[in-house]
Amino acid sequence: MNLSNIFESTDFVHASGTKEELQVAEFLKAQCEALGVPARLEAFRVAMGEIESAHLFADGKEITCKAFNCCGSGSVEGELYYMPGTDPVSIAGAKDKIVLMDTQGVGFFVYQDLIKAGAKGIIFQYGNMYYPNTDIDQRDLREAVVGEERKVLCAMIHSSQAVELVKNKVKNIRLEVSQKEYDGESHNVIAELPGRRDEFIVLSAHYDSTSLSHGAYDNMSGCAGLLGIMEQLKGKELNYSLRFVFCGSEERGLLGSKAYVKEHKEELDKIVLNINLDMIGTYMGKFISCVSAEDKLAHYISYMAAEIGFPIEAKTGVYSSDSTPFADSGIPALSFARIASSNVAPIHCRYDVKEVMSMEQLQGDIDFLVKFTERFANAAVCPVAREIPEKIKKELDEYLARKRKEQ
Repeated sequence: MNLSNIFESTDFVHASGTKEELQVAEFLKAQCEALGVPARLEAFRVAMGEIESAHLFADGKEITCKAFNCCGSGSVEGELYYMPGTDPVSIAGAKDKIVLMDTQGVGFFVYQDLIKAGAKGIIFQYGNMYYPNTDIDQRDLREAVVGEERKVLCAMIHSSQAVELVKNKVKNIRLEVSQKEYDGESHNVIAELPGRRDEFIVLSAHYDSTSLSHGAYDNMSGCAGLLGIMEQLKGKELNYSLRFVFCGSEERGLLGSKAYVKEHKEELDKIVLNINLDMIGTYMGKFISCVSAEDKLAHYISYMAAEIGFPIEAKTGVYSSDSTPFADSGIPALSFARIASSNVAPIHCRYDVKEVMSMEQLQGDIDFLVKFTERFANAAVCPVAREIPEKIKKELDEYLARKRKEQ
């Protein structure tokens, strides 16, 4: 398998629910089949928005913005309120205001607080005012964030413009949005290497990108990792089957892995472990594992890596990736990643391209992952307890916005 070809063939933006995302899904399916492993696409619904027009006026002067997909249509006007914090006093000041935040998006509880406080609309900011480009990311107002509350118009502006709004003490904001909202489709790509047992290990990685990114590091690298594991273990006798799930729409709230566990609910008890790959193979960066399972698994990973001479930092916790829905379904799960500095390999921006990847390092990461996977695939009995520790359950509740994070 030619690793470079994987990145060259997917060297374009392929965001959730687009024809480009489907193109990458079909490419990955073809790569599995080229290895002699049958694969299929499983479709699932994603909320989509097609922005027809978006205008933001600051004291009558128009500034460039991108409206959030799925935030609704209409016009809203009000006093600008810059809100750098989300404490109760700051939230209280949002009544009847257009709120400017320091962030690129908003979580469930902050959105709920803002709506209950009476915010008329929300403006977010993206980018770095000292960089030469003035990109603005395209975001969406997620259904999971809105919950039972109403939608308000939301838009993203560049950070340089946000500074100008505050510096010039802009008083009035008018935001106008027109968009078509509809149900779209995303896809998971599923392939399997059979084993002797009826139970199996799920290996996952997402393949979608954000709206500005070619998604080489985040996360075609993880998909290349899955294909590398598949190539090295195909044709071998395995005790546990290996099911490979290339997840769509991870960047919009883990939608692919959430759809997978929902649609395959009747067979979740047959999954003994989830191994998720999200960002590996860069020239620089520390290799880590985040384990949403018993502490013993994190210790095992550390010991095994030391035994074979592969530096790794393993810890328990909840990782912001496709391992999370599996852990939330009671399946022991872990994510592997090589975490590089954003100065070396940035994500969610125009600089996440194939040039940040090291094929030599990627192959080294794959070789370690093959050894790890093969040990568990050939275990007489999977040694990991099928029980999610209480501290992990608490983190899952907080991450998935079922409970507020304790301050």
